[in-house]
Amino acid sequence: MKQIQPIQIWVNGSLQTATVFNLIIINDNLLNSATFYWQLLDSAESKLADGNLTMGEPTYDQWGTATDANQWAYEWAATELNITLA
Repeated sequence: MKQIQPIQIWVNGSLQTATVFNLIIINDNLLNSATFYWQLLDSAESKLADGNLTMGEPTYDQWGTATDANQWAYEWAATELNITLA
């Protein structure tokens, strides 16, 4: 899990503030594609939004050569979702 710059999300009729980003790899074919499950959570770690992201070529190769693959994946996913890591 990573802290993010707070963002407002409309959830069940009210604005909630997401401050935590969680990313879990759910599939990796070990060749050219990986799928991640992401969550945006509030400060109590309650889920406000979630979904899946798929990483393909050439991004998959860049991820595979990263010094810190976990941090790289978080940064990639945050960019895809237009959120900012804190």
